[in-house]
Amino acid sequence: MKITERYFSKQKRADVLFVLWAGGAALLSYSLVYALRKPFTAATFDGLDFSGMDYKTATSIIQIAGYFLSKLIGIKVISELKPQNRLKLIVASAAVAELSLVLFGSLPRPFNVFALFFNGLSLGYMWGVIFSFLEGRRVTDLLASIMGVSIAVSSGVARSLGLFVMDTLHISGFWMPACIGAFAFPLLSLLGWLMTRMPQPSEEDKALRTERVTMDGHTRLKVFRSFMPLLVLLFTANLFVTVLRDIKEDFLVKIVDVDAAGLSAWAFAQIDGVVTVIILGLFGFAAMVRSHIRVLLMLLCMVIVGSLALSFMAFNYTALHLPVVMWLFLQSLAVYIVFLSFQTLFFERFIACFRVKGNVGFFIVTLDFVGYVGTVLVLVMKEWFTPDVVWLDFYNNLSAFVGIFCALAFFGSAVYILWRYRKENGRHTDNVHVFRWGKVTEGQPSLGLAPDVVTDR
Repeated sequence: MKITERYFSKQKRADVLFVLWAGGAALLSYSLVYALRKPFTAATFDGLDFSGMDYKTATSIIQIAGYFLSKLIGIKVISELKPQNRLKLIVASAAVAELSLVLFGSLPRPFNVFALFFNGLSLGYMWGVIFSFLEGRRVTDLLASIMGVSIAVSSGVARSLGLFVMDTLHISGFWMPACIGAFAFPLLSLLGWLMTRMPQPSEEDKALRTERVTMDGHTRLKVFRSFMPLLVLLFTANLFVTVLRDIKEDFLVKIVDVDAAGLSAWAFAQIDGVVTVIILGLFGFAAMVRSHIRVLLMLLCMVIVGSLALSFMAFNYTALHLPVVMWLFLQSLAVYIVFLSFQTLFFERFIACFRVKGNVGFFIVTLDFVGYVGTVLVLVMKEWFTPDVVWLDFYNNLSAFVGIFCALAFFGSAVYILWRYRKENGRHTDNVHVFRWGKVTEGQPSLGLAPDVVTDR
């Protein structure tokens, strides 16, 4: 008994170290991707225009245009990416991103804005590359939760870094992104190498979460057709969520008057830090739930609540009269609960629940491609029809619509998933390997997440 307990304790410590290593490396890696992509959003570029278009809007449109084209390319690249090519792709992409930021600072204005197209083009599939190191493991929920919060916290940190570099170091808004990227590029390359040292998923991982395989064009089409009603609902809803998130992140300094609100350069990072802790707690709780179908339904309930919260705040903006900090906090919390649920846990559990032969990267990159197409279209239409829009009113009107539409789409998704699950499984019981916090039962131990056999039909 003592030998067994000693083995369990040793295995638990090894798993804890692995989660800290893998999750921490993924979180820092994607945070550095943000450092290469997002700092320019801290600059307002007041008084500048690009062929009659607001210069700040032009920078966002052109960078996102490269970003969504990268997502389109990534549907093939990420779904077919072999493990031995991951590091090469990370280093090459980061190098091109930094070079484009140097060109943004050095080329004559306003035509330097085209350099941001290549910045977006080089970084659009980085989430899929990094996530491919983590998926298909018995602790992927924990790893994905840790990585996912990088999106919530990194945007605020990148914006705060940009303000700090401009206000304290007195570097212009054109050279500020390249200065931050000069530190991010070598660190991202180093972390990419560290992630290649991770062990591959074990046979136990494959049995519990389905072995992850590359997907050629035929396989991608087959999977899409098989789950088309669900994927159409999710992709469409996430299109609007992505549009809302991008407008919030790229134009927050125009939506909120930072000086009038008395916000410091680091206020955004502090707000997003609190949001990160809350979301990590919610996802950590979901990671402890044993049934894949229950996690899927739990996540859909969460995103429905988040969507309705967005509409409620938009319709009652004047009546609520929230302080700026509280409004920013609630907006970030609602948007990121919806956005991150599909960037982290949902498709990992979806593949495991329905035994899909594929990988998470295909779903996430496709989801993002559809979303960023929407962002570009909305920004272009805004410039054509309402170039002098009041950003706060524009954002509130958009969030009111997005919240209602997404709540309905996610409810429809929940109905479809439950129907499909019951159709495929009927009333028959089936042994499903799961994990839970608590005592170790018979089987191989892991991180206090004991393998158990349950019936959840």
